Amino acid sequence: MTYEHKGKQYVGVLSGVGGWAGIGLAAGLTDPNAGLGAVGGYAALSSYTNLGGQLTVFALPNN
Repeated sequence: MTYEHKGKQYVGVLSGVGGWAGIGLAAGLTDPNAGLGAVGGYAALSSYTNLGGQLTVFALPNN
């Protein structure tokens, strides 16, 4: 995402397991149809990565 605050431009990048794919994993759901199918679709994801995420924000240089 990008946004401006007090005249300065910033870019934010969200990475990691989250959103629709991570909803079932984060909530500990086991029904494969839970989370609109996210649990069944991404059940094996926890075998390859840890839950959680990171938001990294960069300030763009002034012109």
